[in-house]
Amino acid sequence: MRVHTGDKPYICSVCQKAFSDSGNLNIHMRIHTGDKPYKCPLCDKSFRQSSKLERHKSHIHSNRRPYHCPFCGKLFKTAHEVKQHARVHSDAKPYSCRHCSVSFRCRKTFKSHLLKSHNEGTWFTCHICQKKFSLKGCLHVHIRRHEGMKPYVCDECQKSFCTAYELRLHQLVHSDFKKFCCGLCGKDFKRPQYVKCHFQKCSDKYGIQSIVI
Repeated sequence: MRVHTGDKPYICSVCQKAFSDSGNLNIHMRIHTGDKPYKCPLCDKSFRQSSKLERHKSHIHSNRRPYHCPFCGKLFKTAHEVKQHARVHSDAKPYSCRHCSVSFRCRKTFKSHLLKSHNEGTWFTCHICQKKFSLKGCLHVHIRRHEGMKPYVCDECQKSFCTAYELRLHQLVHSDFKKFCCGLCGKDFKRPQYVKCHFQKCSDKYGIQSIVI
């Protein structure tokens, strides 16, 4: 009934924000106390709500990709990732810089551009070596390398990695799938660095000069 009446009898004693039930107030209070009781068993992240932890484990530590691109069939973990990827096919660039009129497909790339090119925003600094990053996620990965944390574990051989991308590259070792192809001879490779090395040799073989890879 409080949904219909708009009644919110539970008031935060710190910021006076009101809630319709005590459970939401308790969760809100963790913003002020800094309490994050739900810790991920695979990495250093903690959360205020159990639902946020479950979402994190599903999106970050799971290889399940239930969403696919309607144009090319590429698989993704979230609907947001599909929407962002689809801009590659439509060439849509909704994020425009007001300083230099350059446009971007991705919000993260846009924010990084504002910071690096126009000094707009906040740098994220490593407390260990003082190195600066334009994205918070890049700082988290960097700190993991300092601490030797490798939360992404291969199901096949139990080898662990610092990032999900490194794990995905490693998993190609256990697969016959070769997604990288030489544009000159059509030979397939498992890793991008392999096809780059091969492509240079292949261009020399076919007499193609000034290849930029």
